[in-house]
Amino acid sequence: MSSIIKPPANQRSLLYLRKMMIDDLPDVMEGEIQSYSYPWTSGIFTSCLEGKRNSCWVLELEKELKGHVVISAAAGEAHILNLCVYPEIQGKGWGRKLLTEAEWIAKQHRAETCFLEVRPSNLAGMHLYQDMGYNEIGVRKDYYPTHNGREDALVMAKTLF
Repeated sequence: MSSIIKPPANQRSLLYLRKMMIDDLPDVMEGEIQSYSYPWTSGIFTSCLEGKRNSCWVLELEKELKGHVVISAAAGEAHILNLCVYPEIQGKGWGRKLLTEAEWIAKQHRAETCFLEVRPSNLAGMHLYQDMGYNEIGVRKDYYPTHNGREDALVMAKTLF
């Protein structure tokens, strides 16, 4: 299943959301490395692709990947494990579109609540999630690696139904 995502108002192109395939991993890894100081490994993505509870998707524009999302869903809950918009399209509304699509996918898995973690230092991400209706429900101590130690994760949740 692939779908067309309507672009933000200030963009003309269409991106396609489609299931991630193992052949996508080199491009996914390139985008992940460009986007994060501490990217996931290809092994993590491979495990997610093989997992029955995971749903892995990519944003594709003219056969080039521009983002990806990995969702885990079970027992009426979804967890956005990784949401990444590649640097060349950041700040243009695509993160909001990808998050909206991730929530739609979660609903297809009958999830009533969607969870995610975000670094407190990721102000753009925190603003996006709050603006999209996510609320802080907890903290995971020392969750993320940093250059000089560890950083907490804010746990956020949104009721989908």
